Parts: sequence; C-alpha cells; structure tokens
Amino acid sequence: MSLLSALNPPQREAAKYLDGPLLVLAGAGSGKTRVITHKIAYLIGECGYKPSSIAAITFTNKAAREMADRAAKLTQGVNTKGLIVTTFHSMGLRMLREDAKFAELKPAFSILDSADAAGIVSEIIKTTDKQEIRRAVSRISLWKNELKSPATALATAEDDNARVYAKIYDRYDATLRAYQAVDFDDLIRLPAELLDTHFELREKWQNRLRHILVDEYQDTNIAQYRLLQKLTGVRAAFTAVGDDDQAIYGWRGASADNLKQLREDYPHLHLVKLEQNYRSTVRILKAANSLISN
Repeated sequence: MSLLSALNPPQREAAKYLDGPLLVLAGAGSGKTRVITHKIAYLIGECGYKPSSIAAITFTNKAAREMADRAAKLTQGVNTKGLIVTTFHSMGLRMLREDAKFAELKPAFSILDSADAAGIVSEIIKTTDKQEIRRAVSRISLWKNELKSPATALATAEDDNARVYAKIYDRYDATLRAYQAVDFDDLIRLPAELLDTHFELREKWQNRLRHILVDEYQDTNIAQYRLLQKLTGVRAAFTAVGDDDQAIYGWRGASADNLKQLREDYPHLHLVKLEQNYRSTVRILKAANSLISN
C-alpha cells in the first residue's frame, strides 16, 4: 500500500508537491497535521531526503510532540535520526546556540523567563506597579516581534508615551547584553536578524534544511515570517499550512496578514485547499461558516 493512499486527493496533492512554495489552506478537522506528517514520511521514505534536512515547525511543545509521534509511526523501520520537529522558539534557540558568537553571545547564554524580564523592567522604571511593568514588557515584546531595534522604536515612536517605552527598551536590551542573556522574543528576533545580516549563516542553514513545513501559519508574527523567509531563501522549499479564519495569537503580534503577504512575496506560490472536514457534521460546518461570513 502506498504511503499516501490513506489521504484524500487534495491532501495527497499537498503531500507530494515539491516544485516550490506551497500554501495549504485548511479548517479545523480537515487533516492539516495529517498532511504534514505524511509529507515528512514521503520526503524521507520515497524521495530520499535525509531526515536532518527536514524541519517541521509549530507553536506548542504539545503539538510538536504529537506531530513527531505521528511521523514516527509513519516511518517505522526507517532511520529518522536528525529529523527536526519543534516549536519556533526551540528552533530559534537551536540556531542561536550554534551561532551565538555572531550575536556577541557565549553558547551558554541565559534565557530569561517572563518573571526575570519583568524584574529587569521594574528596576529600570523604578516601580513595582504590576500594570505599568506589564505595559512596558508588552510594548517591548511587540517591538521585538516586529523586528524593531530600540533605535528604530525610538525613531518611529508616535508620541511621548511611546518614546518613554522606547528608552526603556533601549536600557532593557543593554541590560540583557551585559548579562549575556536573551528573552523569549529574542529566540526568534536574533536568529532572524543574524540570517539577514550574515550571508554565511543564510547559506549554511539554507543548505542544511531542504524542506521546511510550518503548521498554523496564520499565527506567525513578523519576526517568525522573516525567519522562515531567510531560512528557505530563493529555493523557497516550504509547505505552509494555515487557516485564514483562525488566527489565535493576536496578543503575541501574530497577523493573518502574513497569509496575504506570502502570496505577494511568492508569486508562484501553489495553493491547495482542504475542504473535507472529518470532525464536524455538515450542519455544524454551515453554522460555523455563516458566523465567520457575518
């Protein structure tokens, strides 16, 4: 039995497509993850890709574990050592540990959690007001997710309040550098910036990763979008799976506009729509589609 025989025609088309960038638009229950895991197995088992040349990226550790487990079942008996199934932040961490010197960091740099970040901001603004600290941390995070440096944030500040936050950002960033530390947002921002400014790093990672698969693409923010763009390069060998009606990470700077941007940046983007739903009844789907359209 063929590896892809269990897929329906659109799923099979998506799994087999290797002629450039691919966008798979699919709603909940239409087999999005199924396409990704079968494509991983297809690339390794039938196309001869080295497992270490494939990266599947998603947003949560739970989703990454489930994806890895499902891919392992499909590739039983095949050596998949080196296959990367991970989250955006874990992928960024992997890259940053390997190329730390380019960011003027030691490989054993520290990673701050949200409490650490809040503590540093509290010291900078000389307050223990949790709401004010939260506002400053949130603004800094948004700028990092937009790939804006402290200097850019200050130069583009829309008012005095934003200028104050930009100056806090500048001191916060300097403090992290002094501590040889990064925060959660830096795990995406710094690798994206390094790939943008260092040709040798772009060449290394683009040659290493021959195909990248991304789940829940609609939830990417600007930094994640740019990181993927630099990783795939002109070859643009990627499969992006998303649902343009279901962006859930807006609080973290995610933008469903990235789906539109993808089509503009890649004019030859191939589109596959998965419209068969395996979870919901027709009545539920009609009601859901009606709510979305209204």
